[in-house]
Amino acid sequence: MGGPNVVRGGSHSGNVAAAELARHGLLDILSSDYVPSSLLGAVMRLVEDEILTLPQALATVTRAPAKATSLHDRGAIEPGLRADLVQVRMAELADGSRHAVMRGVWREGRRVL
Repeated sequence: MGGPNVVRGGSHSGNVAAAELARHGLLDILSSDYVPSSLLGAVMRLVEDEILTLPQALATVTRAPAKATSLHDRGAIEPGLRADLVQVRMAELADGSRHAVMRGVWREGRRVL
């Protein structure tokens, strides 16, 4: 399923909503689809809507895709794996909604942003 599906609250073409699949334990992977920046927002939306826990939501964009594509050196924070990390904070917008803001990025343990 694509991240925009979660952020928008459903499919733009009338197909199944990713959040509904997640509610029923049927969402394994969120993809970048056509809006790569939607992944972070989708993860936070699933958590804020109390559909998944933070670890469960993060796994849909980290551990599960890495496992599905046989990238065994990434997807989790564990000894011996790549240290690819993103630091975020939640910011409240003027309309009262919350938005995930990226604060830092580490690739293979080195800060790149």
